[in-house]
Amino acid sequence: MTVFFSQLINGLSLGSIYALIALGYSMVYGIILLLNFAHGDVIMVGAYMSWFVMNQLGLGPVTAVCATILTCTLLGVVIEKIAYTPLRSAPRISLLITAIGVSFFLEYTAELVMGSGAKVIPSYYDNKTFYLGKAPLGLTSIITLVVTVLSMLVLTFLVQKTKLGKAMRAVSEDMDAARLMGINVNSTISFTFAVGSALAGIGSVLYCCSYPQATPTMGSMLGLKAFVAAVLGGIGSIPGAMVGGIVIGLCECFVSAIGLSAWKDAVTFAILIIVLLFKPTGFLGRKVQEKV
Repeated sequence: MTVFFSQLINGLSLGSIYALIALGYSMVYGIILLLNFAHGDVIMVGAYMSWFVMNQLGLGPVTAVCATILTCTLLGVVIEKIAYTPLRSAPRISLLITAIGVSFFLEYTAELVMGSGAKVIPSYYDNKTFYLGKAPLGLTSIITLVVTVLSMLVLTFLVQKTKLGKAMRAVSEDMDAARLMGINVNSTISFTFAVGSALAGIGSVLYCCSYPQATPTMGSMLGLKAFVAAVLGGIGSIPGAMVGGIVIGLCECFVSAIGLSAWKDAVTFAILIIVLLFKPTGFLGRKVQEKV
C-alpha cells in the first residue's frame, strides 16, 4: 500500500502538469480549431528563462517564476500575432503546418543560442519530505497539486463569470455571429493565447521543480503527451483536459512502478490510438453534428 500511495501521489503530480499544458491546447482549439503544436516549446522557453534569471542574473526564485510566466504569456501572444493571425482564413492544414514550423523554429533557435547540452536549473526552494504513515509525500507534489487546483478554479471563474470569458465562449460557438454582436474577435483570440501560454508558464515552473534541467527539445515530448491528455479528456473541454492529464500521469507512474518504465511513452500513445478508435470525442468532448 505504501508503494501504491507513493505512485498515486507521483501520478497526480505529473498528471497535474500535463493537465495545465493540455489546457492550452484545449482553449486554443476551442476558439479557432487549431492544434498549437508550438505550445510545448513555449514551456521550453520558460524553463530557459528560469535558468537565466537564477543562474546568470543571480536573482531569486520569485523573480524567476514571474519572469517565466510573463515570458511564456508574451511569447504565446507574439506567436499568435505573427504566425497564426495572417492565416486565420486559410485552410486548417496551413495552420497546422505553420504550428509545426514554429515548433521547430523555437527548438533550433534555442539550440543555436543556448547549445544542445542540458542547463541545470537551480532549486526554487528546499524540497522537504513529509510522511503520511510510512508513505513519503514531497513538498513538490503538494505544491504542484495545490497550484493546479487553484489554476483550474481561477480559469473556470474566468471563463464562466467574466465578460472576457463570455466573449471567449461566444467566439468559440460562432466567430461571425460574435463579431456581429460587437465582440472584438482578434483581441479575444489573443487573450485566449495569453491565458493558455500563462498556464504553460506555470506548468514550466512546476515541471522544472520536479525535473530541474532545460534542453532545447524538452517541450517536444511534454507537448505531445499533453496533447494526448487533451484528446483523451475531449479536446476543447477545460474539465476534460484536467481529467485527461491526471489519467495520463497515473498511467505513466503505474506502468513505471511495475517495471515497464521503458514502455511508458508507448502506453501513452497506445491510449491515444484506443481513444481515437472507440471514443474520438474523448471523455468529456462534445459531439459536433455536421450540416449537409
